[in-house]
Amino acid sequence: MTEQNSDTSTDSKSGPDIPPDRLAINPRSPHYGGDLLTRGIGINFRGVRKHNIEEYSISEGWVKVQAGKTMDRKGNPLLIKLNGEVEAWFEDLGDDAPKHSKAG
Repeated sequence: MTEQNSDTSTDSKSGPDIPPDRLAINPRSPHYGGDLLTRGIGINFRGVRKHNIEEYSISEGWVKVQAGKTMDRKGNPLLIKLNGEVEAWFEDLGDDAPKHSKAG
């Protein structure tokens, strides 16, 4: 039983001060993070701060953004997927917040 506890121990990429690897703002998404979004998530994409990110994945290296005002057939904003380096942090922790990126 102690072996299972050691396998499920938290690694350096998890915790209350580091955002999850994948997060979405759409409530219908399985990666929706309602409580986390109230804290404010800062995103750097390809080294530039972005404010229009709908969903991101740090480990897979992509973000999804709206494609203008275009809607899909269900009335949802049409999203495009952009590949590149993604870095995320909680904005409520200030300028020295721990950042989660693929490199570490």
